[in-house]
Amino acid sequence: MRNVSVVQVVLAGLLIAPLSTAFVVGSLPSVSSSRPAVLAASTTSTPEETDDLLRPPYTVEPIPFRIGHGFDIHRMAPIQVAGQPIIIGGVEITHTPQKWTDADGQYVAKGEIHETLLGVVAHSDGDVIYHSIVDAIFGALTLPDIGQVFQDTDPRWKGCDSSKFMQHAFTVMQGYGYKIGNLDVTLILERPKVAGFKPAMKENIVRLLQTTPGRVNIKARTHERLDSVGELRSLSCHVVLTLERDLVID
Repeated sequence: MRNVSVVQVVLAGLLIAPLSTAFVVGSLPSVSSSRPAVLAASTTSTPEETDDLLRPPYTVEPIPFRIGHGFDIHRMAPIQVAGQPIIIGGVEITHTPQKWTDADGQYVAKGEIHETLLGVVAHSDGDVIYHSIVDAIFGALTLPDIGQVFQDTDPRWKGCDSSKFMQHAFTVMQGYGYKIGNLDVTLILERPKVAGFKPAMKENIVRLLQTTPGRVNIKARTHERLDSVGELRSLSCHVVLTLERDLVID
């Protein structure tokens, strides 16, 4: 069994490490029994509050395996409206004009098809795979969801490269003494097609989570022309993963 004081030291050292010049997490306050378990709602969180969310007042027990599930969905819109391209798994999805349903009648009659290049509407870069993975890692560790840790009202994350969120999630996972067991991604979007981009997505995930190709899988499927995903007005993603104790750290 790991000594509790060692866990606290490892976490403190890892969580305050800067991941980039644009992503620096503040120093960690000590765990106090009087600290409220839920932070007061606010439009943004300070670095100290973010650290506090990732160090709950209860013990994250060192069990051999943990299971996490993550989900994300973002709107898609004409690139001039979205203001940024489609980024999935750290890869820009280049494409020809697509048959996007204009539900609000901005360009053609309401509900008619408008052919256009598409982008993702999001506070950060809107990477649904990376966001789902981060959410799954936090969930497996019984930590708050990605929306609490990286709030979409916080100007620090405006247009942020979501690989920074992945790097931080990896650091948190490692600090608690875990590594990726296996990871299964289900990407759901009607168009553009992404089959040719999946190898690069997988390579990025393997690199960022310091794992091996045999532990990462990416599937993609359409939504059979149903709902907003089927109309090319959104894309979504599910991730299921397992975490296993890192025996090297133990």
